[in-house]
Amino acid sequence: MIDRAKIHIKAGNGGNGVVSFRREKYVPAGGPDGGDGGSGGSVIFVADEGVNTLIDFKYKKTFKAEAGKDGAGQKMSGRSGKDLIIRIPPGTIIRDAETGTVLNDMVEPGERFIAARGGRGGRGNQHFATPVRQAPDFAKAGNEGDEIDIILELKLIADVGLIGYPNAGKSTVISFLSSARPKIADYPFTTLEPVLGVVSIDEGESFVMADIPGIIEGAHEGVGLGHEFLRHIERTRMLLHVVDVSASEGRDPISDFNKVNEELRKYNIALASRPQVVAANKCDLPDFNLHFDSFKDEAEKLGYEVFPVSAVTGKGLRQLAGYLSVRLAQIPRTVLNLETEFKKVYTLDNEDTFTIRKQESTDHFTYIIEGRLPLKLVRSINIRSYESMQYFHRSLRKMGVMDELERLGIKEGDTVRVDDVEFEYVP
Repeated sequence: MIDRAKIHIKAGNGGNGVVSFRREKYVPAGGPDGGDGGSGGSVIFVADEGVNTLIDFKYKKTFKAEAGKDGAGQKMSGRSGKDLIIRIPPGTIIRDAETGTVLNDMVEPGERFIAARGGRGGRGNQHFATPVRQAPDFAKAGNEGDEIDIILELKLIADVGLIGYPNAGKSTVISFLSSARPKIADYPFTTLEPVLGVVSIDEGESFVMADIPGIIEGAHEGVGLGHEFLRHIERTRMLLHVVDVSASEGRDPISDFNKVNEELRKYNIALASRPQVVAANKCDLPDFNLHFDSFKDEAEKLGYEVFPVSAVTGKGLRQLAGYLSVRLAQIPRTVLNLETEFKKVYTLDNEDTFTIRKQESTDHFTYIIEGRLPLKLVRSINIRSYESMQYFHRSLRKMGVMDELERLGIKEGDTVRVDDVEFEYVP
């Protein structure tokens, strides 16, 4: 089962606006008619019930939406790029790979999330005509689309999560109660990945059970496959703790029970308070009665209901399933969405921000301006056009770049550089 993947997504860039002038016979002074660029496509995640794992992301790591097309003459706008739809299983968390911030928690089937927005298309020169500037020979370049590395993390959505030490009998329990057929053997860690099964109680009444691989001491620190296992328990509405009360593996049942609960508490404090029912397993074995009474007393002191069962013969399992169904009816489904309080909508840094680096040369300083908007601006100008350069300088002044240069102590004759364009500063 592939339940974690790191991918790179890139929204489409906006198309460029164009410089064009209407030239038709018998139409003097036709004027600018450069069209706008189309918007770039966005990258959109959709929670799809038909997708169960993240296997599609095992080999393909880069996803790009379509870019917008450039504008054309006669005021024709370029075509917008198509959005890229990426389908993921419900229960997938989307994180910023660099910061670990939760961008969205895709719980509900059909839920959509725009993880990277396409760039806006640039404006054609038709928009820059004024009574004074009647023939603008420059246009705006399209914005770049958002680009980000993200981590997809799948947490199974189930009503009941089976927990317990390895070989406690969890796989046998789920195979008896549902049609799930996990691998079963008489050695620890038979189950290496979560298994889902539907438990039918009556006509129209059922719930989903997840067999979570065995948890061992130190799992909260990643011992064994601790984090891989514990992640999936967070989605369950209640827990069924299966304990080998016969001590057939030579371990103390009370110690096993307490250690597993301690690992849950250390991993996520919310898990320790999750409704939990205890299945005292292997009641068909002779040594079961030697430990059951003391185990039951200890568990009930902590407020847990205890059911003696045998996963092999099925004794007590149907009664236990009925009890779980009744308890589930009392638990709201809102418990599924654990990370709502952390949910954030991802936005790139404000493109109006910029930075200025000061470089010392032999007889003067060079000021290098960096940032999304200055870069987009410089790509839009026609450096051979006086009007276009005037527009460029006014835009830098409006952005606050000139004020910042003056604060840094720029002098007449110093060089200002934006991308590949350099000019001499004149107050």
